[in-house]
Amino acid sequence: MIDLTAPFCYNKVMEEAKLQHILAESGADALFLEQDFLRRYVTGFYSTDGYAVCDRAGCSLFADPRYYEAAYAQLAGSFVKVEAGAFEAAVARASGSKTLGVPFPFISRAACARLEERGFVLKDCMPALKEAMKVKTAEEIGRIARACDIAEEGLLATLPRLKEGMTEREAAATLEYEMRMRGADGTSFETIVAFGAGSSVPHHETGDTKLKFGDVVLIDYGCKVEGYCSDCTRTFLFGDDKKHGAFKEHYALVLKAHELVKEKVVSGMTGREADEVARACFREQGLDSFFTHSLGHGIGLQIHEYPVLAPRSEEILADGMVFSDEPGLYFAGEYGIRIEDSVTLQDGRVVSFMKKTPHELIIL
Repeated sequence: MIDLTAPFCYNKVMEEAKLQHILAESGADALFLEQDFLRRYVTGFYSTDGYAVCDRAGCSLFADPRYYEAAYAQLAGSFVKVEAGAFEAAVARASGSKTLGVPFPFISRAACARLEERGFVLKDCMPALKEAMKVKTAEEIGRIARACDIAEEGLLATLPRLKEGMTEREAAATLEYEMRMRGADGTSFETIVAFGAGSSVPHHETGDTKLKFGDVVLIDYGCKVEGYCSDCTRTFLFGDDKKHGAFKEHYALVLKAHELVKEKVVSGMTGREADEVARACFREQGLDSFFTHSLGHGIGLQIHEYPVLAPRSEEILADGMVFSDEPGLYFAGEYGIRIEDSVTLQDGRVVSFMKKTPHELIIL
């Protein structure tokens, strides 16, 4: 069992045996990775540019002068060799390989053409990477747990600062500041703050709407620690104008669905079966048509990873996976409600990373 509160090691390089397994599963002679999150995944080092070339002889990270010194220092003693150079140097390193594994969903056609012009046969290595990335290591879970702690602490510091007349942008900026001050590297995605009717749009664009008494407040946000994301949504009332009877009933139903997921989802279920736990709760009340998105998505170096918990997902859930539990109900032009935690599976059961922010309705 993984202790979510245990200290963890930053910037740990992937075990060489695991990388070799990914290479073997890809069916390629070498992996050729230029995407920042994939380079970080296999080497442990973050940079905006660079190339990782991994074959059976080892793994090389090619860094330009902006990053070389830092990469060399951070990866000293690991199996990753840091080399100076960019594309041409990386191609030269891969020259003994006939087939290169590249992530087709994340590489441009122009980039593929550059490699094909040099005689390489390209294979999609993303399925092998996806399978490896779905199940997190203890170090990865530690980083996500820390990102969740910071996200919750940031929200708790922000709520007392919400005041009538504040804009959605100002509230989002306050929250992002509070997370940064607590150690966040940045946000997991663009923070969503929705006041009033804006909350009925699941991915509302944060704007200049001003907060007023009686408004529904929906905040969907997250932050990163060492590249790993957190994801959280909470919905509030800014003062009780006694006109929100239906909202309160719907909030209680969303909370019930959220908690049922934690209670009933287990390892071995499919993403479809997990989604149905929440969807059935709404269907019993004739409200399933107002649940307009899937139950959840994987969380890691990207905010949307695998597994997917959706009506058509046949992915099998397993211990060590991290995903969101985010049922919601949305009534166009009126209000929306979403309650979201980042969670993981341990010993076959759902364990939430988020224990500091209340899930019950709060009236600010």
